[in-house]
Amino acid sequence: MTDATIDAHDEYVLDNPRIRAFVEQVKDARGRHADPHAVIDAIRPHFADLLADKGWLPEQYQELSEASGMGRGIGMWLLYRAGDGSLAFSSLVVPSGVQTPVHDHLAWGLVGLYRGEQAEEVYARRDDGARDGYADLEVAHTAALRPGDFYELMPENDIHRVRTTSDVTSVSLHLLGNDNGCIWRHRFHPDEHGVEPFRSGYVNVECRDQD
Repeated sequence: MTDATIDAHDEYVLDNPRIRAFVEQVKDARGRHADPHAVIDAIRPHFADLLADKGWLPEQYQELSEASGMGRGIGMWLLYRAGDGSLAFSSLVVPSGVQTPVHDHLAWGLVGLYRGEQAEEVYARRDDGARDGYADLEVAHTAALRPGDFYELMPENDIHRVRTTSDVTSVSLHLLGNDNGCIWRHRFHPDEHGVEPFRSGYVNVECRDQD
């Protein structure tokens, strides 16, 4: 295992056979399907296997950090990203009792719980986005998540927040169809009907426009 390996196309911040095999499975699914729903359906069994395997993710990528733009000690660790920015795989570590900001992702994705327990709130946006700094959100549904549970992200359920409900920190794995930590997306304030630009960054890797 090496800590960082970069070739002409992809960046493996964590490089081991397990993660390389998973990335190849994702690439194969994307090569065979144009529709994101079909891509996700093809990836599901491989993602489930990865969540069940507790031997491939080192402890350093399961640690809290004050360096992430998510705030409150939440650690967002990049594991892999494609050279063209069309795919990223990361771990998100949230302290016990802490919740993320309400945020979006702007891409299809799969998110699964690797350790701990979480409560998720998914929001629906009711306004058209035309008013700068304003967003009208309401809770569409909630879910309680245990290790091995996972869900897909699509435009209709792209806005959410999660809270760690276990006594231990939660670790979730995020596979996104963009460089999720480095794109500008949105942080929402539902009670104030506010929204603002937001870039979470990664704890361990700078965004390429900052290199």
